[in-house]
Amino acid sequence: MGRAEERRARQRGGRRAAPPTRSSGTPSEGLATGGRAAARKAAQGKNGKKNAKGGKSAIRRLFTWKKILGAFLGFCLLGIGAFIVMYMMIDIPKGNAAAQNQSNIYKYSDGSTLARVGKTNREIVDLSKVPKPVQHTFVAAENKTFYTDAGVDLKGTARGIFNTLSGKGKQGGSTITQQYVKNYYLDQDQTITRKLRELVISLKVDRQTSKDDILAGYINTSYYGRGDYGIQAAARDYYRVDAKDLSVQQGAYLAALLQAPSQYDWAVATPTGKKLVQERWNYVLNNMVEQGWLNKTKRDAMTFPVPKEPKAVPGLEGQKGYFVKLANQQLEKQLIKQEGLTQDEAEARVENSGWTITVNIDKKKQAQLEKSVKTQLISQLDPKKRTVDKNVQAGAASVDPKTGKIVALYGGADYTKHYISNANRTDYQPASTFKPVILAAALENASETQDGKAIGANTIYDGTSKRQVVDSNGDKVGFGPENEDDADYGKVTVQTAMDKSINSVFAQMGVDVGMDKVLETATKMGMDTGKLKALPAYTLGTMGASPIQMAGVYATLDNHGKQVTPSIIKSAEQGGTEVQMPDPIGEQVISREAADTVTSVLTGVVDDGTAKVSVAQNAARDGRKVAGKTGTSDDNLSAWFTGYTPDLVTSVGLFGEDYKTHAQSKMYKTAGLPRVNGGGFPAQIWAEYTFGVAGENTKFDLDTDQGAAVKPSWTPSPSASVSNSPSASATTEKPSETPTTQAPTTKPPTSSSPSPTNSPSISPPVTPTGNTSPPENPLDPNDDQ
Repeated sequence: MGRAEERRARQRGGRRAAPPTRSSGTPSEGLATGGRAAARKAAQGKNGKKNAKGGKSAIRRLFTWKKILGAFLGFCLLGIGAFIVMYMMIDIPKGNAAAQNQSNIYKYSDGSTLARVGKTNREIVDLSKVPKPVQHTFVAAENKTFYTDAGVDLKGTARGIFNTLSGKGKQGGSTITQQYVKNYYLDQDQTITRKLRELVISLKVDRQTSKDDILAGYINTSYYGRGDYGIQAAARDYYRVDAKDLSVQQGAYLAALLQAPSQYDWAVATPTGKKLVQERWNYVLNNMVEQGWLNKTKRDAMTFPVPKEPKAVPGLEGQKGYFVKLANQQLEKQLIKQEGLTQDEAEARVENSGWTITVNIDKKKQAQLEKSVKTQLISQLDPKKRTVDKNVQAGAASVDPKTGKIVALYGGADYTKHYISNANRTDYQPASTFKPVILAAALENASETQDGKAIGANTIYDGTSKRQVVDSNGDKVGFGPENEDDADYGKVTVQTAMDKSINSVFAQMGVDVGMDKVLETATKMGMDTGKLKALPAYTLGTMGASPIQMAGVYATLDNHGKQVTPSIIKSAEQGGTEVQMPDPIGEQVISREAADTVTSVLTGVVDDGTAKVSVAQNAARDGRKVAGKTGTSDDNLSAWFTGYTPDLVTSVGLFGEDYKTHAQSKMYKTAGLPRVNGGGFPAQIWAEYTFGVAGENTKFDLDTDQGAAVKPSWTPSPSASVSNSPSASATTEKPSETPTTQAPTTKPPTSSSPSPTNSPSISPPVTPTGNTSPPENPLDPNDDQ
C-alpha cells in the first residue's frame, strides 16, 4: 500500500489500517474492508449524537440571538412608524366639553318625570386671577414634573393600555396635560384608540400651548363634584369665595378633591372618605414643601379647612334629590366596574351627560312613607320648646325582597336643607338589629355552645347582665355587656333572648360561633364590614350601617337566603344605549333553613317582644304576618326598627345629629320622652307605612321546625322545676302591660354553657330586676336594646 492510500484509509476509518493477515486476502483488500467497517461505525456514532441533539439544534437555528434582535428591532421600527403616521394624521380637535353637557332626565317607575337636571355650574377664570400658590397645589397633587415634562407619561400610558387590554381597568399615571386633553378634547371612554389619541394630542398640545394655558384649561374644565365644573364654581360652592381669594389650604383641598369628588366631599363623605381626603390634602402640601413652593414652617401651622355645606339645587327639593343622588351613585359604581373608569371619570361621565334614568320608586308607596314619618314623628316634635327635637333625623328604605327594587325611600326632611341622605348614611350603629345576623351565622355554620349543644331557637343561655363572655377554653375574654336597664334574666332560650334583645346572650353566642364567621355572614348578607376586626363588641351592632344596607340584610332573610342588594335604578340609557345594571338578586348566601329559622324567631319579637305594642297590637295590622327587630344604640344616638312581611322589607332609623355641627348627639328627652327606642317612633313609622300599602295578606313560607312562627310540638313537663331567676319571657323593656310568656318552641330546650345545669328549667314569666317603671308617655311603649 502506498503512503497516499494509507493516509486516505486513516481519514475514512478514523484510525490506522490494520496490517494484512492471511485471512484478509491481499493487503489492499484487507485495508479496504477494515476501512469501510470503521467508517460505518464512526458514521453511526455521529448519527446517534445528531438524533439526541436534533430538537435543540432546530430550536437554536430558529431562535438565534440575531433573529430575536432583528425581530425586536423590526417591531420597534414598525411601532415608531405607526406612531409617526398617527402623529401626522391626528390633529388637535376643537374643544367639545361644554357641547357635551346635556340635561339628565329622571323618571319614576311609572314613566312620569321625576326631575330634569342639567344646568352646568361653570365659570371660566384667567389663570392670572388664581394665586400662584393655589396653582401649585394642583401641580403638587397631580403632576410634580408638569413644568418640565413633555406633556405625557409614556410609562403610565403604556400601563393604562395594558390594563385596558387585560381587563383590569384604568390606573393613575396621566399628566395634567393628558387630563386636560381628556376633559376638553376627548371623552372618558376607556379604549385603546382613545388612549392613543390622547397621547398624540397631548404631545401636540404641549408643543403648541404654554404650560400656563394648559394649567388654566385643566383647572377650568375639571369636575369638582356638586355639579361644579372649574375652580371658580368650586371655590364659590365649597368656600363661598372667588378663586382669586382662595387660601393655600383651601386650594389644596380642591386639588385633592379631583381624585374622587363625591367620595371626598366633606358634606357627604363617610368617616373613611374624610380620612382619605385629609391624607391627600397633607400629601399635596408636603409635595409643595418638597418642590420649594411652600415654607415648611408655614405648612406645619396649617389646619384642614372644612368646606361649607352644599347650596340648594333647584328642582331637587323634598325627597327628589335623594333619589337622584342615589341613582347617580349606583350608576357610577356600575360604570367603574363595567368600563374600568376611575371614580372621578365616572362622576364626570354621569353628571349632565344626557342620561335618561328610570328609578324603581313607586309613587304611592313613597307618598305613604313620607306621610308616616310626618304623622308618627314630625308631628310629635316641638323644636321651639325642646332644642333636642331639632337634632332628630329620620331615614328609611323599603325594598321588594323578590326583585331587590327600592320602592320607597326617605332621606331626610328636604334634600335642599339636609344634603346627607339618612337612608344611605353608614355612620350610625345598627345596634340590636344586628342580632339576627349572629343567629344566622350560628345556624349556617352549625355552631355549638361551649358544652357542645347545637345553637338553635330553643337553646338555653344565661341572660345575666354584665356576665363575662368566655372562650372555648373557658377563659374570660374581657367583655361583659350590660343588658338594658341592667336587667338580669337567668336562663332563657335564644327565642326569648331575641324577643327581649338580651345583650349578654348574643355576646356569648357571637364568641361561640366565632366573630370571624359572624362578620363573614354579615358581609354575605349585604353589610359592609370593611376591615373590621373580629371583636366580641361587634355583637352589639357597634359597626356602621345604613337603612338601605339593613333592608338588604333582612330582604335576604325574607328571600330565603338569596342575597338581595337593594337597587334604585330600573334602567339607565344614554344616546340610545342602555347600561346593563347588575341583578339585585344574587346567589344563595345562607341556606334556606337558616334564613327561614331566623324569620321564624323574628316573628316572636313582633308578637311577644320589643315591637309588640307598636306593631303586633297595631289596629291596622289585620292579622298580617310580620317579622322584625328593634335596636337602640349606646347613648341613644340611634334607634331602629327593621321588619318585613312576606312581600315587603322596610328599615327605619332615627339618628341624633346636632343641627349646627352635624356631629352625633344623644336623643334623650326627644318629644318629652326619657329616650327614643326602636320599639317607639321607628316601629310606629314602619307600621303605619307597611300596613298602609300592604297588599294581599300572605303567610311566610318557612322551611324550618324552629322559632315562634312554628306551632309547638313539645310541651314542658308539668313537673318541671320552677326557678326564682328571671324567666325566658323577661323583657328588657319598661313594660307597659303584663309581660307575656315566651313563644312556643318545637323542641325541648337544650342547655348551653357558659352556665350549664343538669336539669334546665323554664321559669314562669316574671319582671326582670332593674329599672322597670312604666313609660311616662304612650308614644314610648317599648324600651329595647
